[in-house]
Amino acid sequence: GVLRGNTAQAVWVPAPPWRRSAMTAQSKELLKYERAFPETELGFRSHFSSLLFSGSWALTALEVATLASLFGVSKWLPEEKLDVCGSMPFKEFSRFLLAKAVVTRLYNSYLEAVFFAFPKYRTQPSREHALHQKKDLCGRDMEQLSSIHRHDKITMLSQFGLNLALYFGVPGFFPGASAPQAMHERFLRLLGNHYVLSFGMYWMHRALHVVPALWEKIHSFHHWARHPLSRNTYQDHWLDNFANAIVGHGFAQVLVPLDNSTFWFSHMFRIFESLEKHSGVSCRFNLAHTMQRWLPFAQMPHHHDWHHEGHKGCNYTFSSLGGVWDCVFGTRKAGRAADLVDGSATRWDKQPS
Repeated sequence: GVLRGNTAQAVWVPAPPWRRSAMTAQSKELLKYERAFPETELGFRSHFSSLLFSGSWALTALEVATLASLFGVSKWLPEEKLDVCGSMPFKEFSRFLLAKAVVTRLYNSYLEAVFFAFPKYRTQPSREHALHQKKDLCGRDMEQLSSIHRHDKITMLSQFGLNLALYFGVPGFFPGASAPQAMHERFLRLLGNHYVLSFGMYWMHRALHVVPALWEKIHSFHHWARHPLSRNTYQDHWLDNFANAIVGHGFAQVLVPLDNSTFWFSHMFRIFESLEKHSGVSCRFNLAHTMQRWLPFAQMPHHHDWHHEGHKGCNYTFSSLGGVWDCVFGTRKAGRAADLVDGSATRWDKQPS
């Protein structure tokens, strides 16, 4: 039989009849797993989580319950008790969190469809994703998957609580309607906001690698996936996700505030970028990375993928959004750029490191 990869668990597929007939009950116990890459005819559900659902029914139910509670509260309580001066209305805040959840699910499925449909764009050879020794496609064993599943639940609840705390505790953090801004001003603010976000996340990410306790107790969870797919993006220790939210969008919005529509765009773009750099493919199908390739020292997903391949040994390529901070602080690596299909490597990949 062959162990097939799924979002939250590995699925056992029986061996073909000609082989099963030769196997005794004892040999079934001894010959449990076999190195193999999933066949192309494997069904859709064996490759992806459902479009709008998490990797398990428990996580799905938890997410639906938290989002439904927001809409329930906004329906039964008057606006004057919920809306915060300077912030978007509570009903819009609820729609914003729902939109982020839906966009994440849809874009994750899109990226995994690209991974399986266009093998030539994969950042790692297929053999790296082969199932081996009771591990999933991303290289994690069952004990690690169980731990990640536990932290996924805590992440969902802690992020939900953080968003509520920011909405009610920091007026204007989720910006409401304001006087129209010139297009060039909005663009410059967005650029500044994203570079501030990237700067904070660069140093936090680097600290998570170089400080032994932070690596061992927190960030190593995320790096159990040595061969990442987009499903791995937020599969971390819950404190990792919590700190990212504060140091990333949190500090950036306080220091370089965005107006309402730019705030929406920034968060959706960041979801695209985060999922893409874990997608296992580096090509024109990476919409966010393709949009930002004009930026100085911009990166593509193969840079972050190489970072994952080496575990703690990959103490380089820490940047999110752009890539300039890796160049400034001497931590940029091209990874497998030379092996990629033409057009995937950036012009800076061709320069000596």
